[in-house]
Amino acid sequence: MASKPSIPKGTRDFSPVEVSKRNYIISIMRRHFEKYGYQPIETPSFENSDTLMGKYGEEGDRLIFKILNSGDFLDKVPADELQTINYKQLTSKISEKALRYDLTVPFARYVVQHQGEIEFPFKRYQIQPVWRADRPQKGRFREFYQCDADVVGSTSLWQEVELVQLYDSVFAELGLEGVTIKINNRKILSGIAEVIGASNKLIDFTVALDKLDKIGEDGVKKEMLEKGISEEALQKVQPLFNFTGTISEKINKLSDLLSTSEEGKKGIEELRFICDNVFQLGLQKAYLDLDVTLARGLNYYTGAIFEVTAPKGVEMGSIGGGGRYDDLTGIFGLKNMSGVGISFGLDRIYLVLEQLNLFPETVITSTKVLFLNFGENQAFEAMKAIQQLRLQNIKVELYPDAAKIDKQFKHAERRVIPFVVKEMNNGLFTLKNLQNGEQVEVNFDDLVLRLQ
Repeated sequence: MASKPSIPKGTRDFSPVEVSKRNYIISIMRRHFEKYGYQPIETPSFENSDTLMGKYGEEGDRLIFKILNSGDFLDKVPADELQTINYKQLTSKISEKALRYDLTVPFARYVVQHQGEIEFPFKRYQIQPVWRADRPQKGRFREFYQCDADVVGSTSLWQEVELVQLYDSVFAELGLEGVTIKINNRKILSGIAEVIGASNKLIDFTVALDKLDKIGEDGVKKEMLEKGISEEALQKVQPLFNFTGTISEKINKLSDLLSTSEEGKKGIEELRFICDNVFQLGLQKAYLDLDVTLARGLNYYTGAIFEVTAPKGVEMGSIGGGGRYDDLTGIFGLKNMSGVGISFGLDRIYLVLEQLNLFPETVITSTKVLFLNFGENQAFEAMKAIQQLRLQNIKVELYPDAAKIDKQFKHAERRVIPFVVKEMNNGLFTLKNLQNGEQVEVNFDDLVLRLQ
């Protein structure tokens, strides 16, 4: 007996209802992206390994899915090297491509490769799957979609202000109230590392700090000590673990802490500009908050960094994030091309909307009306009417077989089809509403009006 088929851990099949709900979220995002002036692009599912490796930090590199070379992938590796070579050296010889880890680095590659065709500043959005060799858990998958919006070719902080508004407008239409958009600045983190004497440990410092909500204060301190950050430095950084107050109060505290760091002071100025203008312009449903522990452990962020959390009471990790990356295209040879972008976590947003019961009932309605099948002659007449209804953009279908009427009704009920046409006679249609049981006899024009 053949074993039951399965799919890899961290991946999923999606039912028609689930796909409809995902498409609902995507359609809202796409509409707002385009309303803000972003243009769509797409890039390949896999890239050359050297495009991706080294761009996400050591932890990120470990989560990149490598693709074995075609054919005999060991052909170019001498037999004696197979016995002694370490896995990192071996990987570079047998795998030259990898599945994309996110959409930002491929976007940077796209900008450099197509710079002669692009009008800068260039605002793009991209909605495609990405892959990470992570440990699957609730809200964390190995294959998932990212929905990104980025601007390259401008250093203006108005871009950051607009991106906060973009987050707010999308979540407002989705009905998500109480979403928190956390903001910080990598220059502030660099300034903190400088004033505590840990500038040479900046990456270790930020990677550990970014885990505060996962492993707690003690866990962060333990990791920092293990990475060589001194006890004295930890004492100086202690205020960050209990950093409270309004954004204005937090900025004032940071100003005192970073008074000797030029880099830190520049980060404070940038934060103040973004936050002041966001507050003056106003938000619909979301909240903006300064989180000094927010680091987003990706090496390419250089300015503002964002992370979005679900409303209180919803157990879910971040549902969005992003930031400013002044030097990203420089790794591909294009200097002085600043960019900033944000990402929406489609899968996690889906789970949040499901948990809060925020999907409209109309989202799962596909077919609006089902014509019952009473045999070949009437089926042909039904198909003529169906053809005309489809020209009116009405979702309609014919039950394909002349089965028992009770079976056809049950099919419509299970499919959540709200109407059925029971009979057709002399240009009149007997239309039944399966939701309230109402039944009427109407001509074609009235049929169209009732179904639109």
